[in-house]
Amino acid sequence: MPDAPLSDPAPVPQPVSGAPEVDRSHSILAALKSPRRLRTEALAGLVVALALIPEAIAFSIIAGVDPRVGLFASFTMAVTIALVGGRPAMISAATGAIALVVAPVAREYGLDYLVATVILAGVLQVLLAAVGVAKLMRFIPRSVMVGFVNALAILIFTSQIPHLTDVPWMVYPLVILGLLIVFLFPRLTTVIPAPLVTIVVLTIITVAASIAVPTVGDEGELPDSLPELLIPDVPWNLETLRIIFPFALTMALVGILESLLTAKLVDDVTDTHSNKTRETWGQGVANMVTGFFGGMGGCAMIGQTMINVKASGARTRLSTFLAGIFLLVLVVALGDVVAIIPMAALVAVMIFVSWATFDWHSVHPATLRRMPKSETTVMLSTVVVTVWTHNLAYGVGIGVLVAMVLFARRVAHFTRVVRLDRSDEDNQRVYRVEGELFFASSNDLVYQFDYTGDPEEIIIDMSQAHLWDASTVASLDAVVTKYEAKGKNVTIVGMDPHSAARHDRLSGNLGAGH
Repeated sequence: MPDAPLSDPAPVPQPVSGAPEVDRSHSILAALKSPRRLRTEALAGLVVALALIPEAIAFSIIAGVDPRVGLFASFTMAVTIALVGGRPAMISAATGAIALVVAPVAREYGLDYLVATVILAGVLQVLLAAVGVAKLMRFIPRSVMVGFVNALAILIFTSQIPHLTDVPWMVYPLVILGLLIVFLFPRLTTVIPAPLVTIVVLTIITVAASIAVPTVGDEGELPDSLPELLIPDVPWNLETLRIIFPFALTMALVGILESLLTAKLVDDVTDTHSNKTRETWGQGVANMVTGFFGGMGGCAMIGQTMINVKASGARTRLSTFLAGIFLLVLVVALGDVVAIIPMAALVAVMIFVSWATFDWHSVHPATLRRMPKSETTVMLSTVVVTVWTHNLAYGVGIGVLVAMVLFARRVAHFTRVVRLDRSDEDNQRVYRVEGELFFASSNDLVYQFDYTGDPEEIIIDMSQAHLWDASTVASLDAVVTKYEAKGKNVTIVGMDPHSAARHDRLSGNLGAGH
């Protein structure tokens, strides 16, 4: 009978363990069987492809390479990650963060060294996936995730400012019209993605009325041929490895971080689960393929992913795959048509994405009043550093660091030393240590005892404490040493097995420096 209550709750975890079933219902096969789902996925892929073109060109300029390097990278990344990635509907392509990392290689050593760097970064990502680096995502607090999302929204918005300065005045009414369409059209129907309608309508208006405004073609020359297999022409020696390894490692880490954070965001938006380890090595495979086709590499793109998932309603790998295919077709076969799309249309779409991405609830006055100040501090530090440096890795790193420091500071105050009086033992004093003892909480432990006034026998009860590191053992050693210097005897009792094992191993062996 005692087993019965245990078997009843078994169905409770079903939503979590049932995540794969949700994924199967959003599979490519299910999309192909449903005309409505297929239309949604295809149109979403088309919208993403159109949005990718100017950004890929811009990122190529940042990296100091020909626009075709960024465009082909976006094609190969999207198609490959659609096949091997762990997060359906997430878009991977050439990104600004990766462009900033590899720009010095292209500038100082040329395209072949850049390609070698991208290939090595892919190899490193596969290796990092094999050692389980994706599991480190559990150490990123929610407040850092919120800061990451808000910072991304701000960066997406600010990246549109150059397209709104020193431009013909007609750009502004076109952007306003585009915003009205992208925000209001979904109230009429969601059959066709609002961003696609915005792009088509504004393109027709500018062409029909012969309005002279900046277009996609003004951003750079579009390629007119397919990507070709490329083996980097570099010396295969340690000197080459010395040059490219630091950049490859940085690229691998930045790519993994941005991709996993974006995957987690899509998990939340779609209420489904993704395989973070598979996504990590999938990013590595995609970068290797991209490198061998002469691309600049990339990672997940939160802006385009939000267009795909939030604005267009895509849910499967099909949208990601089609985004890559459409991108190649658009720039190679329909380059002349794509070139006339006004940048105002894409600016309106990206402003909408920025608005939709930002977590407005996190900055609501009621939320800020209820939220602990430490959580708000972590979120703001992530936002400020990310926006200031334009580097998501720096922002997330600082956010995690601030969260760790504030957590250690908070936990440090949960430790205390209580003196227990025993009237039947005049020659004995008992202290009870309570809480979790580590470097932050144990530093003041030495000052909690009365070395002069206490009797000759001292008992320190550790039954309600736990030792976590060498700093705590060193602090206990210091307490014992101070008592012994005054001719008093100290007995430590009540340690749990793990704490006792750590204390026995380290006590007396740390030296004064510890």
